[in-house]
Amino acid sequence: MKFADRLTGWFRGRSLRSRLAMLTAAAVAVAIAVVSMASWLLVRERLYQDLHDNLSAAPPSPVAPPDRGQLHCGATPAEALANVPAGGSDRFGPQKYDFQYVLPDGTVCLTGDAVRAIQVAPGDSTPLPRNSQAVYRTGSYVDSDDHAQVRRTNSAVVLPGNIRQPAVLLTALPTDGVQKSLNSLALLITSVAGLGVIGAGVAGRVVARSALKPVDQLTDAVEHIARTEEVGATIPVNGSDEIARLSTSFNSMSTALANSRERQTRLIADAGHELRTPLTSLRTNVDLLIRSDQQGRALPPETRARMLGNMKAQMQELTVLIGDLLQLSRPDTPNPEAVRTVVPFHETVTRALERGRLRGPALTFVTEVNPWYVHGDPAALERAVINLLDNAVKYSPPSGTVEVRLRAGRLTVRDHGPGIPTDELPFVFDRFWRSPSSRQLPGSGLGLSIVAQTVRDAGGQVSLGPATDGGPGTQAVMVLPGQPDDPR
Repeated sequence: MKFADRLTGWFRGRSLRSRLAMLTAAAVAVAIAVVSMASWLLVRERLYQDLHDNLSAAPPSPVAPPDRGQLHCGATPAEALANVPAGGSDRFGPQKYDFQYVLPDGTVCLTGDAVRAIQVAPGDSTPLPRNSQAVYRTGSYVDSDDHAQVRRTNSAVVLPGNIRQPAVLLTALPTDGVQKSLNSLALLITSVAGLGVIGAGVAGRVVARSALKPVDQLTDAVEHIARTEEVGATIPVNGSDEIARLSTSFNSMSTALANSRERQTRLIADAGHELRTPLTSLRTNVDLLIRSDQQGRALPPETRARMLGNMKAQMQELTVLIGDLLQLSRPDTPNPEAVRTVVPFHETVTRALERGRLRGPALTFVTEVNPWYVHGDPAALERAVINLLDNAVKYSPPSGTVEVRLRAGRLTVRDHGPGIPTDELPFVFDRFWRSPSSRQLPGSGLGLSIVAQTVRDAGGQVSLGPATDGGPGTQAVMVLPGQPDDPR
């Protein structure tokens, strides 16, 4: 177990390229081993089947003698072979088959042309049952390491005195040639398999290097970003495989990070620009008050009161601006950890209307608020509705009318002011954007941007455009998903 753990740890410590090459070589090695073993076994089976076929085709042994000459017998195969006279064979060249008789009493008899004897196995002296098939076995030769394939059949011999006696005939063919062929085949297969595994390892290394090239590019890009903090770097995408998908995902992430940093930079720059005006005005008023006290020349009470009033208004403007910046500092995407509860949106609109009436006491509010329940952040939704009402109050003429209606989750806030030029409508929800015609009015240009973000977080939609009835003014429409009954 410890060795397996060490081996696993060593394997995991290799690079991905090395692991792919080793796994490829291992898979090829297993495949080659299985195919090689199957091929060797098939060839072996075929060669031994040929031996059986050759033994089956051996000529039937006649009764001996006189057909096969005088028999030379002995108690053992070695003794019978010793009784065969040297040079007794009248055949040219080595004989194909080796014949040997085994008598029921175990006596072994060889013909005069025998050159080698077969080791007798238990049961060789017992005749086979009548009409039975020949029996095959593996055997060996006397005084030799050679092996043979042996076929047993029933036969008979004629002993001296013209005595006929049943016997078992052993017909053998040497198998050393077959075994040498199998050994040569095994050596050849092993050599080819070794070369195949080495080639597979090299090919796996090359393939892994080619396949992981996009990963190397991705690694270089990530290291470059980590080293230089320059987001936005991308890598080329080739194909549509998993590596290409990874590269595409990285490019999307890098682009999103670059856009996020750009938005952050723009927000900081715009915030600094917007904060500069009230801070400069505050600093001017404070310097004037300090200088008047240092020089001992008090300002007229009316002037001093007016300056303190301006400073208070500027402080309020700063407070509103900082609150808006904190609101916009949240991510553009909805935060799943944000507090989202069931909100009676009609009550939120009613509370916002009360504050709107305080900010526009000379205006007439025409309202129609029906019950509607949504899921969202109560404080953020109320702030969004107040921002819409503030815009309507700000741009309404004196003694004008503001129409507010909530029907089936659709909130419309319509004023009768000068309206918004068509070419400026695409920019109304941008941060810090303000119409050139309204720059003299108070505000930071963040109200509608906060409205858009809050509505997105709640899963709704918001739009701003001309009044639908063709009259003067602007109409804001906020649509939030929900239901008219309390789901709790």
